[in-house]
Amino acid sequence: MTTAVVVGSGPNGLAAAVRLAEAGVAVRVLEAEPTIGGGTRSTTTPAPGGEGTLISDECSAFHPMGIASPYLASLDLQRHGLRWLWPEIQLAHPLDGGRAAALWRDPSRTADALGPDGKAWEATAGAVARGFDRLVQDILRPVQHVPRHPLLLARFGALAALPATVLAKAWRGDAARALFAGVAAHAFADLSRPFTSSVGLVLTAAGQTVGWPVAEGGSQAIADALAARLRELGGTIETGVRVRRAEDVGVSDLLLLCVAPTAAATILAGLLPAAVARSYARYRYGPAAFKVDYAVEGGVPWAAEEARRAGTVHVGGTIEEIAAAEAETVQGRMPARPFVLVGQQYLADPSRSAGNVHPVWAYAHVPNGYPGDATDAVTAQIERFAPGFRDCIRAVSTRSVAATEAHNANYVGGDISAGANSGLQLVFRPRVAADPYSTGVPGVFLCSAATPPGGGVHGMAGFLAAERALASLRA
Repeated sequence: MTTAVVVGSGPNGLAAAVRLAEAGVAVRVLEAEPTIGGGTRSTTTPAPGGEGTLISDECSAFHPMGIASPYLASLDLQRHGLRWLWPEIQLAHPLDGGRAAALWRDPSRTADALGPDGKAWEATAGAVARGFDRLVQDILRPVQHVPRHPLLLARFGALAALPATVLAKAWRGDAARALFAGVAAHAFADLSRPFTSSVGLVLTAAGQTVGWPVAEGGSQAIADALAARLRELGGTIETGVRVRRAEDVGVSDLLLLCVAPTAAATILAGLLPAAVARSYARYRYGPAAFKVDYAVEGGVPWAAEEARRAGTVHVGGTIEEIAAAEAETVQGRMPARPFVLVGQQYLADPSRSAGNVHPVWAYAHVPNGYPGDATDAVTAQIERFAPGFRDCIRAVSTRSVAATEAHNANYVGGDISAGANSGLQLVFRPRVAADPYSTGVPGVFLCSAATPPGGGVHGMAGFLAAERALASLRA
């Protein structure tokens, strides 16, 4: 029987393992940490006061690309306990003066809420949303493929190639511009650079169609469901096993590495072709995330009603403020007012709360390797749009940039996107190559978020790498 080892149990590693097991390969997954899941782990902690527990996601929280993923959808993970839940409003973006823009799971309702900018929104972000179910079949693949919907992809590409700050000029009001800028900022990139509209368009389209759901009971449920499917197929998982060299995995026909390119270079030292080794060594990492988890009594007292009903809240003010903060982080400077993402998962999934005390998830974009403490800056940004927030906090837990990397070695310098989304690397990752998954070592493939289609909990990088590995057996 053909055998395979997958290093890393994040969603891509588990997806790769499941695909291989579906093909009859005997699969063993090795995970360095005590718990599987990578970016989809969750933590249960006692609530302040000792009554009940709170469930907090450790990294990924909302999963538009998870619900949109063709491969995850094919696995019927509901049989293994995965249940998606949606908030009433997918996303809110508060502005000064108690106003907010909102993203609804309906393109027309989102456009209507933007008033005079509604027609222009329909023609841009709304148009992408209306073709999202077909578009996702092309964008969740490497750039080098024969498009299934070439005209739709071309229309998307014309908008996606624009800098986010340029596309935002399609709208006149600060609400629509800020709403788009906040979503585009998920790229962790300078929003004045080309192609930064791509992330904003994809995620707003997803939000207006499939939504930004959470996994009931925490994001850990995604990893647990994938693991259950793998075990059902006969695969095994071993935790607490750190792979430092290729020989650590023993003998197998296939080796798939769900690791950062620099880690792959270390594991495969002496085996990689020289050109591949140089490419992996040159791989660039982007800005980091500084995470803060709050236990909040009564929830966040947002001034804007939309924010009180939204699963995700983007905190950063106007597009000009967000673009300036993102540019600073890319340049290695800590902004006074960083862009902050706030998660209110409990609105969709009340099981995460303990009575009237709720877990509020947040992280700020900070420079890669940032050594400081951004807790006060995160709290101040939320307080700005939710006066009285500090008075509602019952407990605070933080994870520094260094702790983020220690918790997940794929997050080099705290980069939870697994690589800088700029320049050629935005399009060709981890290197310019006809086969981005191949390491150049026979039978060894890279399957992390550093490979197409990039970051997000969709498992497609793992699935596509596994497909490439299976094809190599037939060659």
